[in-house]
Amino acid sequence: MKKFVQIAFLLIGGALGLVFLPPLYELLHLSSNPWLDNPYVSVALGALLLFTLSFAFSDYFVKLISWMEEVLFKVPVGDLLFGTLGLIIGLIVAYFLGFAIDSVQIPVITEVLPIILSFVLGYLGFRLGFRKRDELIQLFTLRSNNTKKKATEGAEISEVRGSYKLLDTSVIIDGRIADISETGFIEGILVVPQFVLTELQHIADSSDTLKRTRGRRGLDILRKLQDERKTKVEITDEDFEDVQEVDLKLVRLAKKMGNDTQIVTNDFNLNKVCELHHVKVLNINDLANAVKPVVIPGEDMQVVVIKDGKEHNQGVAYLDDGTMIVVEGGRNYIGQAITVTVTSVLQTSAGRMIFAKPKDD
Repeated sequence: MKKFVQIAFLLIGGALGLVFLPPLYELLHLSSNPWLDNPYVSVALGALLLFTLSFAFSDYFVKLISWMEEVLFKVPVGDLLFGTLGLIIGLIVAYFLGFAIDSVQIPVITEVLPIILSFVLGYLGFRLGFRKRDELIQLFTLRSNNTKKKATEGAEISEVRGSYKLLDTSVIIDGRIADISETGFIEGILVVPQFVLTELQHIADSSDTLKRTRGRRGLDILRKLQDERKTKVEITDEDFEDVQEVDLKLVRLAKKMGNDTQIVTNDFNLNKVCELHHVKVLNINDLANAVKPVVIPGEDMQVVVIKDGKEHNQGVAYLDDGTMIVVEGGRNYIGQAITVTVTSVLQTSAGRMIFAKPKDD
C-alpha cells in the first residue's frame, strides 16, 4: 500500500506540474528559459517534488487508507449500496442545477457555486440513502408484494408474508415452543437466525454444566421442530455486524422482514424492547398464563406453605403449574396443608401471583 501511495503521488505531481508550473514561470519571468518552459520538464519537476514529499507523508496516508478500509468493511453492504445510490442521485441533481447557474453568467457564482452544490447535495444524498435504507427496502418490498398479489389474486402470498415467526434463544431453550407448535396453535414459518444458533452453540460449549445442558436442550428442540413440524423451519444467514446484542438484531431483522413478522419469546425484557420498537411479539409466558385456571378473589383453595415470604409474617406456597401464592399470616403454617381464601390476583407478562389469607382468619 505504501508503494501504491508513492506511485499515486508521482502521477499526481506530474499532472500538477504540467498545469501549474508554466504560469509560475511566467510570474517569475522564467518562461524565456527553454529548459524550464518545456512540458516534459514541468511534468518531471512536479512528479519529483511530490514523490519526494511522499516519503514524509506516505505513512499517514497509509494509516488513513487502512482506517477507511476498516470502517467500510464494518458497514453492512445494504447501507453502503443505498448510501452510494443517494450520493449518485445528489451529484446528478447538482449537475443539472449547475446548468441553471451557468445561464446567470455571474463570474464568481458560476465557478464556485456548482462545486459547493456538488459537495452539499452529494453528502445529503449519501446520508439520506444510508439512514433511510430500511424504509426504502420496505417501500420496494411493499410494491413488489402488491404486484404479486394482483398477479396471483393476492390470497396466498399475503398469507405467507404475514406468517413469519422469529424465535429467540430463550424460547428455544425453554422448549415449550415445540409442544405448542405440535398442537397447531402457531401458524406460519418459524425462522431461526444464524446469530441465534451461534449463541446456542456458545451456551452448549460452555464450561458450566447447567449452561451446557440448557444449550444442548435448545439444539435438541430445534431438531424436534424440524423433524415433527408440518410446515418448514427456516434458518436465515441475515446478520447485522454493527450490532452486538442478539435482542437488537432480532428487532432489526423483524423490521426488515416486514410489519407482519412476529418475534416469539419468553424474555420479559425483549418483550418490552419490541413494544418500544413497535414490533409484534408473541410471549410464551402470556400464553401460559392465559390457559391457567381462572382464580377469582374469594375462592378457596388447598395449598401447602413451604417457606417464608419477603414481608413480615408472610408464607409462600405454589400451585402445580408453578404459580406463586403469597399467604398473609402464613408463616405459622410452614410445612402444613391449609385452606386459603384468595384476596387478589396480580397478572403480568413475567407470571401470575396470587395473594391469599388462611380461611380460619
